[in-house]
Amino acid sequence: MPTSFELTPQMMREIIMDHYSAPRHKMNPKDEGMYQKTHSSSVNCIDDIDVFLKTENGVVVDALWNGVACAISTASTDILCDLLIGKNEKDAQYIIDQYHHMIHEEEYDASVLEEALAFMNTSKQAARIHCATIGWDAFEELMKEGK
Repeated sequence: MPTSFELTPQMMREIIMDHYSAPRHKMNPKDEGMYQKTHSSSVNCIDDIDVFLKTENGVVVDALWNGVACAISTASTDILCDLLIGKNEKDAQYIIDQYHHMIHEEEYDASVLEEALAFMNTSKQAARIHCATIGWDAFEELMKEGK
């Protein structure tokens, strides 16, 4: 029987700080012409990022971002890149949808969110919702454009 565990506030902070201090996907692509790109920024925070998406045959083969962003935006966008790579477009959209449901305190499928669950309490800080979704919204826009 699988054991479940509770994601504590300390664990959530550690996940966020890990991706903020050492983002894995923060870079411009070597061949930018092979990627879809969009820019996103915030009037309420320092967030000013570009996101890059590369799909082949309906599968996300790479997801990158670059720019200036607060800890919440940096970590949430970086975690999303981890989640998207290797997923087909339908599964990638499902992950994005579930994240938005979680952020807006709606019923969601936690099984697909992995480290993104670190943002489950974001709705309690309304000013941080945009920070936690800026990259997610940008990637969703690119996926819709690519169809």
